Amino acid sequence: MSKFELTDEDREHLDGCRVVASISGGKDSAALSLWLTEQGIDHDRVFADTGWEHPATYEYLRGPLTDKIGPIVEVKSKVGGMPEWVRKKGMFPTRLRRYCTEELKLRPIRDHLTSLDVDPVNTVGIRAGESRARAQLPRWEEWLALDCDVWRPLIDWTEQDVIDTHHRHDLAPNPLYLRGTERVGCWPCIFSRKREIRLVADLTPERIDEVRQLEADVLQAATKRYAAKGETMESMGYHPPAFFHRQATAGNGGFVAIDDAVAWSRTAHGGRQLLMFDTEPAGCVRWGLCEAHHDDESS
Repeated sequence: MSKFELTDEDREHLDGCRVVASISGGKDSAALSLWLTEQGIDHDRVFADTGWEHPATYEYLRGPLTDKIGPIVEVKSKVGGMPEWVRKKGMFPTRLRRYCTEELKLRPIRDHLTSLDVDPVNTVGIRAGESRARAQLPRWEEWLALDCDVWRPLIDWTEQDVIDTHHRHDLAPNPLYLRGTERVGCWPCIFSRKREIRLVADLTPERIDEVRQLEADVLQAATKRYAAKGETMESMGYHPPAFFHRQATAGNGGFVAIDDAVAWSRTAHGGRQLLMFDTEPAGCVRWGLCEAHHDDESS
């Protein structure tokens, strides 16, 4: 059976269910929706708005992509986007406390799916060829948190299959790809690599200014919390909070201020590696709510 055909397992799972495709604004999720249409599968499309995307992604979603694949429902946390959640929590998301995925993407998606009057199938554009981690993901998986199935019909596709699907439907990709990005999702993500940080600084310096202000706001809030306990950040042995982290190796973990991160991002390849960010795949990747770089690659 061709990898582009529905399997017997697919048909069994889809019987009596409503297919809901998670759309990120990236190439894989766009190809997913196009392929579903080719298969004659009626489906909803939903985009979890983090309030932290590149402006070009919003323009693409609401313009060329909607024109080609159909209406896209946008869902968002009631609290707001990334800046609102950072201030509410008084901290930035981290590898161990990755509330950004839960609050900005999974919870709004859950709310949308539970509002449907039929059993949903959350359908995502994950490909095994992107990384070793994704190669371990099954075509079908039960999402226990919501009591629904997750379907990954593109799991055996190659990147060329995705590109060919765009060409068949005369759909141009998100323009960010043409400007040098390898991922579409939060701008920036806490797991951004060196090149991605540089692109954010070069293409949207105003976002760097926003991160700098968030760092100042979180530091102020943390200072007040510790002062109320008769402590200081230094007495507690903590680093000033920041958006990015060093990988915790050889006792060298900790926060990295945005200006230091940008300065590092502009060092030459093979030059002094000031930082080594954690490369664990973001939680949103597993559920197809963003499209990220290859997890196997280093910074």
